[in-house]
Amino acid sequence: MAGNRTFTMIKPDGVESGNIGNILQKITDAGFVIKALKYTRLSEEQAKKFYEVHAERPFYGELVEYMTSGPIIAAILEKDNAVADFRALIGATDPAEAAEGTIRKLYAESKAKNAVHGSDSDENAVIEGEFHFSANEIF
Repeated sequence: MAGNRTFTMIKPDGVESGNIGNILQKITDAGFVIKALKYTRLSEEQAKKFYEVHAERPFYGELVEYMTSGPIIAAILEKDNAVADFRALIGATDPAEAAEGTIRKLYAESKAKNAVHGSDSDENAVIEGEFHFSANEIF
Protein backbone atom coordinates (compact mmCIF):
# COMPACT_ATOMS: atom_id res chain seq x y z
CA MET A 1 0.00 0.00 0.00
CA ALA A 2 2.98 2.35 0.34
CA GLY A 3 2.90 5.45 -1.77
CA ASN A 4 -0.50 5.40 -3.33
CA ARG A 5 -2.72 4.21 -0.48
CA THR A 6 -3.70 5.61 2.87
CA PHE A 7 -6.03 4.71 5.70
CA THR A 8 -8.80 6.81 7.18
CA MET A 9 -11.52 6.52 9.77
CA ILE A 10 -14.60 8.64 10.09
CA LYS A 11 -14.67 8.89 13.86
CA PRO A 12 -17.74 8.51 16.10
CA ASP A 13 -18.57 12.24 16.00
CA GLY A 14 -18.44 12.27 12.19
CA VAL A 15 -20.79 9.30 12.06
CA GLU A 16 -23.14 10.57 14.78
CA SER A 17 -23.48 14.00 13.16
CA GLY A 18 -24.75 12.40 9.95
CA ASN A 19 -21.76 13.49 7.86
CA ILE A 20 -20.65 10.12 6.47
CA GLY A 21 -21.95 10.95 3.00
CA ASN A 22 -20.56 14.50 3.03
CA ILE A 23 -17.12 13.32 4.12
CA LEU A 24 -17.00 10.47 1.60
CA GLN A 25 -18.07 12.90 -1.13
CA LYS A 26 -15.22 15.28 -0.23
CA ILE A 27 -12.82 12.34 -0.38
CA THR A 28 -13.95 11.14 -3.81
CA ASP A 29 -14.20 14.71 -5.15
CA ALA A 30 -10.51 15.09 -4.23
CA GLY A 31 -9.66 12.19 -6.53
CA PHE A 32 -9.35 9.36 -4.03
CA VAL A 33 -10.67 5.92 -4.95
CA ILE A 34 -12.18 3.95 -2.07
CA LYS A 35 -10.55 0.51 -2.12
CA ALA A 36 -12.17 -0.83 1.06
CA LEU A 37 -14.91 0.51 3.33
CA LYS A 38 -16.31 -0.82 6.58
CA TYR A 39 -18.95 0.39 9.04
CA THR A 40 -17.95 -1.01 12.41
CA ARG A 41 -17.54 -0.30 16.09
CA LEU A 42 -14.23 -0.64 17.91
CA SER A 43 -14.11 -2.70 21.07
CA GLU A 44 -12.10 -1.33 23.98
CA GLU A 45 -9.39 -3.89 23.24
CA GLN A 46 -9.22 -2.87 19.56
CA ALA A 47 -9.09 0.85 20.38
CA LYS A 48 -6.33 0.31 22.94
CA LYS A 49 -4.32 -1.69 20.40
CA PHE A 50 -4.87 0.79 17.55
CA TYR A 51 -3.83 3.76 19.69
CA GLU A 52 -1.14 2.00 21.77
CA VAL A 53 1.42 4.47 20.43
CA HIS A 54 -0.33 7.03 22.68
CA ALA A 55 -0.57 4.75 25.75
CA GLU A 56 1.76 6.89 27.86
CA ARG A 57 0.04 10.16 27.02
CA PRO A 58 -2.46 11.70 29.44
CA PHE A 59 -5.30 11.69 26.88
CA TYR A 60 -5.03 7.94 26.06
CA GLY A 61 -7.93 6.84 28.29
CA GLU A 62 -10.23 9.54 26.95
CA LEU A 63 -9.20 8.70 23.38
CA VAL A 64 -10.04 5.01 23.86
CA GLU A 65 -13.35 5.91 25.51
CA TYR A 66 -14.24 8.29 22.68
CA MET A 67 -13.27 5.87 19.91
CA THR A 68 -15.48 3.15 21.43
CA SER A 69 -18.43 5.49 22.02
CA GLY A 70 -20.05 4.83 18.66
CA PRO A 71 -19.59 3.34 15.21
CA ILE A 72 -16.84 4.36 12.82
CA ILE A 73 -16.21 4.09 9.11
CA ALA A 74 -12.82 2.57 8.25
CA ALA A 75 -11.52 2.98 4.70
CA ILE A 76 -8.52 2.44 2.51
CA LEU A 77 -8.08 5.14 -0.10
CA GLU A 78 -5.98 5.18 -3.24
CA LYS A 79 -4.44 8.10 -5.11
CA ASP A 80 -0.93 9.17 -6.06
CA ASN A 81 0.75 10.81 -3.05
CA ALA A 82 -2.12 9.48 -0.95
CA VAL A 83 -0.87 10.17 2.59
CA ALA A 84 0.22 13.77 2.01
CA ASP A 85 -2.79 14.64 -0.15
CA PHE A 86 -5.20 13.17 2.38
CA ARG A 87 -3.54 14.98 5.29
CA ALA A 88 -4.00 18.23 3.34
CA LEU A 89 -7.64 17.37 2.63
CA ILE A 90 -8.52 16.70 6.27
CA GLY A 91 -6.73 19.77 7.67
CA ALA A 92 -5.20 20.51 11.04
CA THR A 93 -6.12 18.40 14.07
CA ASP A 94 -7.74 21.45 15.66
CA PRO A 95 -10.62 22.52 13.40
CA ALA A 96 -10.16 26.12 14.55
CA GLU A 97 -6.73 26.01 12.88
CA ALA A 98 -7.77 23.97 9.83
CA ALA A 99 -7.83 25.60 6.41
CA GLU A 100 -11.16 26.59 4.90
CA GLY A 101 -12.80 23.78 2.96
CA THR A 102 -10.95 20.98 4.74
CA ILE A 103 -12.91 18.10 6.23
CA ARG A 104 -12.08 19.07 9.80
CA LYS A 105 -12.93 22.73 9.24
CA LEU A 106 -16.30 21.69 7.85
CA TYR A 107 -17.26 18.75 10.07
CA ALA A 108 -15.14 18.53 13.25
CA GLU A 109 -16.46 19.60 16.66
CA SER A 110 -13.16 20.13 18.45
CA LYS A 111 -9.55 19.05 18.62
CA ALA A 112 -10.63 15.91 20.47
CA LYS A 113 -13.68 15.25 18.27
CA ASN A 114 -12.14 16.03 14.91
CA ALA A 115 -14.32 13.87 12.62
CA VAL A 116 -11.60 11.90 10.81
CA HIS A 117 -8.32 10.11 11.22
CA GLY A 118 -5.70 10.03 8.50
CA SER A 119 -2.47 8.02 8.45
CA ASP A 120 0.61 10.18 8.99
CA SER A 121 3.06 8.10 6.92
CA ASP A 122 3.13 5.42 4.25
CA GLU A 123 4.31 2.93 6.86
CA ASN A 124 1.45 3.73 9.24
CA ALA A 125 -1.04 3.59 6.36
CA VAL A 126 -0.03 -0.03 5.81
CA ILE A 127 -0.15 -0.89 9.53
CA GLU A 128 -3.50 0.84 10.10
CA GLY A 129 -5.05 -0.60 6.95
CA GLU A 130 -4.01 -4.10 7.91
CA PHE A 131 -5.39 -3.55 11.42
CA HIS A 132 -8.89 -3.01 10.01
CA PHE A 133 -8.92 -5.06 6.81
CA SER A 134 -7.75 -8.48 5.68
CA ALA A 135 -6.02 -8.81 2.32
CA ASN A 136 -9.15 -10.24 0.67
CA GLU A 137 -11.18 -7.17 1.71
CA ILE A 138 -8.93 -4.74 -0.18
CA PHE A 139 -9.50 -4.32 -3.88
